[in-house]
Amino acid sequence: MALYSARNLVKSPTALGLIQLQINTLRAFSIGTQVSQKKTLAPKNGQNIVLVDGVRTPFLMSGTDFAKLMPHELAKQALSGILKKTGVSKDLIDYIIYGTVIQEVKTSNIAREASLAAGYNDKTPSHTVTLACISSNVAMTSAIGLINSGVYDMIVCGGVETMSDVPIRHSKKMRSLMLRANKAKTIQQKLSMLATIRPDFFVPELPAVAEYSSGETMGHSADRLAAAFGASRKEQDEFALRSHTCAQQAFEKGYFTDLIPFQVPGVDKPVDRDNGIRVSTPEKMASLKPAFIKPHGTVTAANSSFLTDGASACLITTEEKAKQLGLKPKAYLRNFLYVSQDPIDQLLLGPAYGTPQVLEKSGLTPKEIDVWEFHEAFAGQILANFKAMDSDWFAQHYMNRQTKIGAPDISKFNNWGGSLSIGHPFAATGVRLAMHTANRLVREDGQFGLIAACAAGGQGVAMILERHPDATPN
Repeated sequence: MALYSARNLVKSPTALGLIQLQINTLRAFSIGTQVSQKKTLAPKNGQNIVLVDGVRTPFLMSGTDFAKLMPHELAKQALSGILKKTGVSKDLIDYIIYGTVIQEVKTSNIAREASLAAGYNDKTPSHTVTLACISSNVAMTSAIGLINSGVYDMIVCGGVETMSDVPIRHSKKMRSLMLRANKAKTIQQKLSMLATIRPDFFVPELPAVAEYSSGETMGHSADRLAAAFGASRKEQDEFALRSHTCAQQAFEKGYFTDLIPFQVPGVDKPVDRDNGIRVSTPEKMASLKPAFIKPHGTVTAANSSFLTDGASACLITTEEKAKQLGLKPKAYLRNFLYVSQDPIDQLLLGPAYGTPQVLEKSGLTPKEIDVWEFHEAFAGQILANFKAMDSDWFAQHYMNRQTKIGAPDISKFNNWGGSLSIGHPFAATGVRLAMHTANRLVREDGQFGLIAACAAGGQGVAMILERHPDATPN
């Protein structure tokens, strides 16, 4: 793809801040032999906070093997799985923060219900967070704050989404009638209220992946954004095909070590893989019709993420605590920030805004990022962010910057696939991004990873992870 070939950056072995795999040989300096060292980011408050490890259920297309499960049952699998994988006792967990977006009203504080179902100590507090597609990022960064403040030492974070069974409400007219009828004291009063029912009372209210402020679905926004930045249908299909191909190859190579099998009640075999990864052909992808803006839109089912069921969980603590327990963390959690912008015209540009800010906050340059992991809501969204990041005009007019930050090196970008192929259970994706970043840093012998994601409401997150010296590719 033309866009990608233009992004390949060749690193110079003498460039400042490069992370080398080999030790430099003797140099002709009068001061004698020097040895290069890897750059590291020191914590601002003197305390290293680490991502010990993380797990996730397989991510499945809604309506498939997880369809009969309630969200807390999926979350239970992830929350129990992280304890099994790390070997940490449930009694050592100080707090649990868990995300969800489409809430099941019966388990409104799903963090508590899921942790109890998973066998955690009933003395361990749990609370639920929500910030659309970056809800588990909020869980993780909230944990960083609580640990840095000295309140807790070990926190489990994660998120869950079950799009197979979303809450569908009666219309507001019907709800109002039912509440008033519940207060009626006589049969005559109840019959009088029933007589006011009209046909439109029975029209249900379904949740939609749409902006309340604009009423526009995210797919429409993605289509307009792709058009605004000139991301063609061919580019979008090519990027989506890359995502599926990379995910398939990573799975076959055994790289998805965060994935834990799930023996679903009523399902014969354990569910042990994501079922949305499908490597198609350019011709078949090109044959699909636009999904949102018809007939001339470029966003289709093939280059969009799909409604997904899944859950994730991770363990966050201090490096000191990890050493005391003999744990080998995956990565340091270094810097993070959240951004927001116009939810109508720039709904999905969170990565473009967040990336330069978190790099500057960390004192890093794009060339020093070895692993890039962006949430792929739509192929057009990713390409629009690339083009925005690679535009001096956009930097000057919208970001108060003199020059562009530049698009990520595609050879280091989402090399194990992304949400387009693996799936996107809204509140679970943040932990999946963190674990792919941490595990890729180990396998690809990198030092720094950058996570970025867009979210509903025109918001977004950017995070910096640094490989931990004890990390292993388990």
